[in-house]
Amino acid sequence: MAVTVEEALEIIYTNIQTKSLKILPIEETLGYVLGEDIIATHNLPPYDNSAMDGYAVKIEDGGKCVKVTHTIFAGDDFNEELQHENAIKIMTGAKIPLGTQCIVPVEETQTCEDGVLLPQNLTLSKHIRLSGEDIKKETKLLEKGERINAYSITLLASQGITHVKVFKKPRVSLFASGNELKMHFEQVESYQLYNTNTPMLLSRALEFGCEVNFIGTANDTLEDIKEHIKSALDSDLIITSGGVSVGDADFTKEAFESLGAQNYFEKIEIKPGKPTTFGRIKDTFVLNLPGNPLAAALNFELFGQSMILALSGDKSRFLSSINAKMKEDFEVRKGRRSLIPGFFDGEHFQVCEKFAPGMISPLAYANAYIMIDESCAHLAQNAVVKIIPTKFRFTSNHIRSLITL
Repeated sequence: MAVTVEEALEIIYTNIQTKSLKILPIEETLGYVLGEDIIATHNLPPYDNSAMDGYAVKIEDGGKCVKVTHTIFAGDDFNEELQHENAIKIMTGAKIPLGTQCIVPVEETQTCEDGVLLPQNLTLSKHIRLSGEDIKKETKLLEKGERINAYSITLLASQGITHVKVFKKPRVSLFASGNELKMHFEQVESYQLYNTNTPMLLSRALEFGCEVNFIGTANDTLEDIKEHIKSALDSDLIITSGGVSVGDADFTKEAFESLGAQNYFEKIEIKPGKPTTFGRIKDTFVLNLPGNPLAAALNFELFGQSMILALSGDKSRFLSSINAKMKEDFEVRKGRRSLIPGFFDGEHFQVCEKFAPGMISPLAYANAYIMIDESCAHLAQNAVVKIIPTKFRFTSNHIRSLITL
């Protein structure tokens, strides 16, 4: 019996567990998911410092000609106290001298006989960066489950943190099946096709932050498919395409079952991609996708990405959507959830001019898709729809509806 899209996603997130942890130097953590909370160990800035090149002065000396006694550069350890009717020249980032009440930028002063003439009406603490103004000691900087980016690494470095705990990247193995398939580096005959699914899925899994192995293309025999499966069992997730329908040469499901696979679902109420199957062999999860390229890609975007996010430990592990307006009227046959590829320009969603489960050209054009409810037969121009991105990531820390009604 086919499951609904919601049931399929619930099964995925219920059964897939986050991977274990490891420790890495922060320079190697880009794209990993943080496995611990990060707490600030000291203030940032660690001391009051100047936000401008200027003069450290006292408020009551506004309008006066004051004597310049010293110059302080960033990194200097200056310990003398500022006195009345004196100024200390100071560079951006330098530690504020004791007794300083504000900084006057160089361009707001004039030279005078004894030093510099200060402007009237000085403001207390102006152009002074206070200790802890950016980050206060013992505040939470980053949370477990956040995906590390360049700016996360900036925060870690600011605290002198050298190593952090991260979740291991999901290990994914892929293979396709089909006597008609050849790899792009092989010669094809007139009755054969290039294997486009595996390079596509492999590249997308890499974009999702996985460690990926390509096992090859299996012939349409039970034994050859079983050999490919055995080669992939050291992975967290095996992804296949093809051989999951009901044709005479569709042996993929049989091969997995003969090796002890238990399926959580074997069909989904969705178009295209109804025969998409999810199961496991011991500790290895299995996603069997249809062989048609567009069907395989769209179902991987929806279900494969969800599996990878569930494995990754990312707290924003649920797919999310962006509201857009339909560029044009669109008709669809009622009765089954439909995945429709198209292009989102930041405001409107334009459905691909032509698309079918076996096509690949719509994948190059599209940067998103919509999932239309089975009760919907017509989307009017400017109707609000929920687009799900395929060429940029948009996820959430809680489950959102992805259905366009």
